[in-house]
Amino acid sequence: MADDSVETITFTIESETGDTDDVTIPASLIELLSEGDQSPTEAVGDITLLSFASRAHHLVHHGEGVEGDVEDAEAEIMDQFEERFGVTFGEATGHQH
Repeated sequence: MADDSVETITFTIESETGDTDDVTIPASLIELLSEGDQSPTEAVGDITLLSFASRAHHLVHHGEGVEGDVEDAEAEIMDQFEERFGVTFGEATGHQH
């Protein structure tokens, strides 16, 4: 059962079409996973991009029977990863193919 005394931060995610969703995360986790003077929003953005890149990598390189559009999406997220972090996914994770 969750402890109601844990401080949380709620983020609202909004798409280009106006769809929204909220996600609530313990503030201590955000602080722990933030780098330097990074804002909580930047940290959540980094972790979101990292998560999508990791999942896409797994689907393409460790999954079975992915279609070309999944490979194209993986290539795009990897480009976005490198642009945001300044290193490739393989360099950042030590997991190269």
